[in-house]
Amino acid sequence: MRFLTILGGIIAAISSLMYFLDSHLEKFYIFTPAEMHGVAKDAIALHGNNTTAIISHIVSELHRAHPDHINLDEEWIFNNAGGAMGAMYIIHASITEYVIVFGSAVGTEGHSGRHTADDYFTILSGEQLAYSPGPGRFEPERYPQGSMHHMKRGEVKQYRMREACFALEYARGWIPPMLGFGYADTFTSTLDFYTLWRTTWVTGYEMVANLAKMKL
Repeated sequence: MRFLTILGGIIAAISSLMYFLDSHLEKFYIFTPAEMHGVAKDAIALHGNNTTAIISHIVSELHRAHPDHINLDEEWIFNNAGGAMGAMYIIHASITEYVIVFGSAVGTEGHSGRHTADDYFTILSGEQLAYSPGPGRFEPERYPQGSMHHMKRGEVKQYRMREACFALEYARGWIPPMLGFGYADTFTSTLDFYTLWRTTWVTGYEMVANLAKMKL
């Protein structure tokens, strides 16, 4: 009985802390959806369909605005999640936000996952299609170059990136619970543990580095 009382107290304390932090998440953000969309559209306007130049411009501008929180080491890591496969460059990762470029040169399709963060997906090149089932929904949502696809926290969709497509992805909310979705395919299909290790190392390093700078 004493053990259950202590356990209940711990769970209640953690729940109260999480509720408090969740209601104050806005205080921990350093980026905004408008900033991400704006810098992406500026890069596209300047560089057209040159994806390399677009990404370089975005990273340079974000680094200029947030010099202590941008990862300039451009390491591309495969990402398998929800049945979709692509590659990502982790630009920023912290407890409450992440910024990546994600995409594939050959296209991909899968399940978006149901997440604990809002997700803002700005298409840098190519086009993304999305589908959320419901009455009368028999046509895909289309997101061409320069458009932003916002998926609210807890929302889920099927998505497809036809042929070559890359996007600037910005998530804000609770990021650590999202990692399980990104890891699951390693254990159920790919068995690519080296990629799992690189994803864990870069993400963990960036999160710890940002925590050291008082960025939750």
